[in-house]
This record gives sequence, C-alpha cells and structure tokens, in this order.
Amino acid sequence: MDMDKLPHYIGPCAFGIKLGVITPNCDLIGMVYQAMEECDSDSLLDDGDVICITESVVARAQNNYVTTDEIAKNLQEQYGITKNSRLGVLFPITSRNRFAIILRGLARAVPEGEVILQLSFPCDEVGNQIIDEETAYNCLENEIIRFETVAEECFHPITKVNYPRYYQEIIEAEGAKAQVYLCNDPHMITSFNPDCVIISNIHDRHKTCAVLQGKGVNCITLQDICSDSSKPSWSEWGLLGSNMSTENLLNLAPKEGDEYATRMQQKIHNGLGKKVEVLIYGDGAYKDPPSGIYELADPQPGLGSTEGFKGGRMREGVKYKLLADTAHAEGKSVTEIEETLKAHQARDYGQDEMVSEGTTPRKMEDLIASLADLISGSADAGTPVVLVKGFFNKR
Repeated sequence: MDMDKLPHYIGPCAFGIKLGVITPNCDLIGMVYQAMEECDSDSLLDDGDVICITESVVARAQNNYVTTDEIAKNLQEQYGITKNSRLGVLFPITSRNRFAIILRGLARAVPEGEVILQLSFPCDEVGNQIIDEETAYNCLENEIIRFETVAEECFHPITKVNYPRYYQEIIEAEGAKAQVYLCNDPHMITSFNPDCVIISNIHDRHKTCAVLQGKGVNCITLQDICSDSSKPSWSEWGLLGSNMSTENLLNLAPKEGDEYATRMQQKIHNGLGKKVEVLIYGDGAYKDPPSGIYELADPQPGLGSTEGFKGGRMREGVKYKLLADTAHAEGKSVTEIEETLKAHQARDYGQDEMVSEGTTPRKMEDLIASLADLISGSADAGTPVVLVKGFFNKR
C-alpha cells in the first residue's frame, strides 16, 4: 500500500532498502539512486537523511578483488620477500572469513621458507577465544606457549574450530614450515629473527608496529599490502576490511570510499533536490554479550563518508530522565516540564555538567554505521542500503 510521510511523533529511525543482485562493474550508484527515487515518491526522503551503503556491495561493484597469488606477488615485489624468507605473522584475528585467505597469500610468498605465527591469548583482538580460559588462567601474561603443548585446549567455543591448527595447516599446505606460538608480548617474535613481520592486528596495528620498529624490526601492517593505487584492485585499507570471496579470492574493502560517497550524494542532490549524507559502512562497533566477541573486524565502522561526517562530528544531548524527574520533583506541570526540556536542549553543556551525565558523546559516523549494520545484519537481510532518519535532521 502507499505510505504517507512519517508522522511527527516518530523519532530517529532506519529502514532497510532492498536492491537487486549486485555484480562486479555494475552501476551501483544508479541502482541506489533508483531506490531513493522510490523513497522520494513515497515522501520518505528528506534533507538531512543518511543513505548508508554496505561496504561489501561497493567493493563488489568496483570489482575490487585480489587473488592469493597477487598477495604473494605484492609481498615479494614491494617488500623484498623471497621464496625462502622467514616471515613473522603477529596477532591475527581467528576468522575463516577474514584472515584465513590472507594467511594463504602470505604463506604462498615463502613456499620454501618459514612462517612464525604468534597469536594473543586467551582471545584475539576482537574477542574470539583461542585457548580455554581455565588453561589461560594458569599461564603468565607474557608466557610463551608453543601451540603443540595446548592443542587440545584451543577449540573455539562457538565454531568448534581449532584455529591455531587450522592456520598451521594453511601455512604448511603452501609448502612453508610453520611454527605457532601463543604469547601477548609482541617482542617474542623478534627472537626468531624474521626477515619481515606482518602486523596483523586491526585496531592497535600502529601501536604494535611502532613497538617493533623502535627495536629496528622490519615490519609492515596488513594495510600496507594491496594498497598500491596503480594496480587494478587496491584499497587505501590494504587487506584490512577484506572478506573471503572464494578459496583463493579476496574481496578488498572499497577503494576511495569518500569519493564514492560524495558522487552518490551529488547524484541525489542533482536528481532529487535532496541534501543527504552518504556513509559506506562495515562492521558495527558493538560487543556480543553471550560470546564476548567484539564485532568490529573492520578498521572502523565507516569506510567512506561525505563531508557532513568529517571533523569527528558527535551526537550529544542532555540527560532527559534527570531533567524530567527534577522538574517533576519541583512541582512543575507536564506543560512546564516540556518547556524546560526544550530550553535545556537548546543550550550547549560541557560533558562535566550534571545535565549531560550519562550522555557520553559518540561519533555520528560510528553510531549510524553500527545502526545500519544491525539493520542489514551479518546474515544479510537482502537490504544492502539503509536509510537513516532523525540524526542530522532531528525529528
């Protein structure tokens, strides 16, 4: 049935928007525009709305794929890795979708060499359990644990995969010798005198790299691999934010995400006259309570955005409940309480003031990207575009 414009009593909200099948080299911007035309004709598109597009479909439309052979070749040509080099791989996350294919490409670069794989414990950077917590409790924080000694305690509680063994098998399948250790001290890997260390953690990659470079270690991050813009497929994020496409094919994060978002914004403005913001989103920044897994395996929730998100724009506010309860305790009527709230909302408060208590500022980009990811869902709800209302244009 036809939908009327949302009534005044609806606050911030988000809608998943269905698109057709998205294939490499398709006109995704045109497809999103057509979807927004329908939204506009139903009075569902307004100035200040945010059009969120999931990063995976943007990368697919860009045909932004690399093979494991290309990853290996990039290491050899750009970083001087030879077929018999000793490669260190430090603090990767345990993920078949995110890291297994990357590791295959890294190991393929040294088929006659060796890969030293160092995992953190008891969990990886995003909360995936690597070793049984009880076993880890009996280990020292920076103890060096050879995988073989704890192999039977390394099954993931949800996937039931023994990731250290799985990664070891990937390395050995490429012909390289594999050594797997669990240790939280990044200096440990230097004792093997690797020719190069691949810093594989995501959010602390720069800090980890600085620690090792300060000791004179030759190291790079995943962001440095496949980031050459002269190549057909590349991303400013390198291998960060990539996903498995097939057993030997990796879908990189979108390239030039900000430019892509801006082109979408301009097309909407030129064709529909609406001033919207556009956000290319990846993983939401939230933690799953039962498993303790931090879902953010991308370098950040937003992988490209328009100018309205720049400058670290925050979502701030006042403590609505506190103000309402205080005014009610003072004997004010409902009408007076509403007037009081409006007056407070119109003022700027510092974060150390009582009326802001409990309203920690959050980056708009992170909040909206996380909301969009929840709407579209990790299982893919068939809605790669999410229309968000009421954040920039308060309803």
